Amino acid sequence: MFIHQGKRRTAKHNLQIASLLSFVAGIVNVAGFLAVAKLTTNVTGHFAFFVDEIFKLNFWQGFIYFLYIFFFFLGSFTSSFMVELISRRNHSFVYIIPTSVESIILMLVAFMGKSTIVENPNLIACSLLFAMGLQNSLVTRISNATVRTTHLTGLFTDLGIELSQLFFYREKESREKLFSSVKLRLIIISFFFIGGIIGGIFYSRIGLLVLLIGSLSLILGIIFDNLKLKIKLLQKRQHSH
Repeated sequence: MFIHQGKRRTAKHNLQIASLLSFVAGIVNVAGFLAVAKLTTNVTGHFAFFVDEIFKLNFWQGFIYFLYIFFFFLGSFTSSFMVELISRRNHSFVYIIPTSVESIILMLVAFMGKSTIVENPNLIACSLLFAMGLQNSLVTRISNATVRTTHLTGLFTDLGIELSQLFFYREKESREKLFSSVKLRLIIISFFFIGGIIGGIFYSRIGLLVLLIGSLSLILGIIFDNLKLKIKLLQKRQHSH
């Protein structure tokens, strides 16, 4: 899921990482919005608000929206920078470090969020946007831009295009590729939706501690991936002997 890269990646690996990360993004999206009434998984709306505030000459509020955009960008930059840096030392664990950093950020916001909501809600928004920028860059690189998990606009666009193409593409190979791609989009949308429902239900009971579900999901994903790799290596050694 995280370890397989390049030609070693299969559609199954992309489905696994898509379901995990879109589930986490769904939780963050709803929990962040309920906590601070801001979008915390994408910056499309923030850019419109940024321009609107600048035209109204509300420069401070405009700067806040600029910070939202910047922190999402910074998360993406940091993720890619870490991947490039780590790949020069240990290629096997190149994507595990950014995922671990995302998990730690969600954990910190979960534990510190209750007091921060009142004192500095913008810090929560910036932290979650940074984490989602980190995740979006990570999954884009690991899947060769096949998977996006933090927002649905592009997903519904791609889904609409691919469903329309099913009426015209008759070749077996082309239809199989389209069905595989449609399945991937539907998995991402479904798990984003499931994450959102869980985020909404549990936020009403435990507040931002619901982010611990997302953090724990990422940690379990990393552990599962490493266990699977170790089992495969062990099996290869046994066969070689």
